[in-house]
Amino acid sequence: MTLISASHLVIRRGADDILTDISLSISAGEIVTIVGPNGSGKSTLLRALLGILPPTSGSVSRKAGLRIGYVPQKLQIDRTLPLTARRFLSLPTRQTAAATTAALIRVGVPEVADRQMTDLSGGQLQRVLLARALLSTPEILMLDEPTQGLDQPGEAAFYRLIEEVRRTTGAAILMVSHDLHVVMAASDRVICLNRHICCEGAPRVVSNAPEYRALFGLGTQGALALYRHEHDHDHTHDCGHAHTAGQPHQHGQTHV
Repeated sequence: MTLISASHLVIRRGADDILTDISLSISAGEIVTIVGPNGSGKSTLLRALLGILPPTSGSVSRKAGLRIGYVPQKLQIDRTLPLTARRFLSLPTRQTAAATTAALIRVGVPEVADRQMTDLSGGQLQRVLLARALLSTPEILMLDEPTQGLDQPGEAAFYRLIEEVRRTTGAAILMVSHDLHVVMAASDRVICLNRHICCEGAPRVVSNAPEYRALFGLGTQGALALYRHEHDHDHTHDCGHAHTAGQPHQHGQTHV
């Protein structure tokens, strides 16, 4: 079942096309990772799929009543505002103490319930953001560079947590990654984006695509970390030669 799709999506700002002719679909239960260089439009695409940014042309379709959980790339909190993790989980929808406790246990940080959000470490903050997204029992979880700023052990732990979420809830996962050389072990598909879709397919297929190598080269910083997975497919979809975009990286931010 298709949960969300885009058809010939174009996002334009002034005279600049941020995204051009994007067509994709996300099915129930699959994990899709979007990779691309800074300025490639990754966060813009996610916000367009969420309905935050209206398309200049083309369309986005969502399953009727689709429940979406969203984990933003950045969270700006007024440091003068007293806000505990438990209280944060009740924004904007009030949650019971039992529900917030269960959510924090689920993501592995029950000890932060009564701590101020501004006092949390990067890893703790990302897990609290994930807990809030999961409170809506989403059918699809959308994450915008959720491991940015975490060290390698923190990244690995967060990726394992996402895998567990998919396994236990069946939710689809659509994740933007800033780690061009790392792809989550359970990814079913990787989409390489540079304002348009350069190529897509299983991680080990995308890593060999000429369009991917044109963007990221052949060195360790340009090689996807490859993992075998039962859903891997031996194909890749070409969307033309990739070129490096000069547009500044679009940072997704949620303000509280």
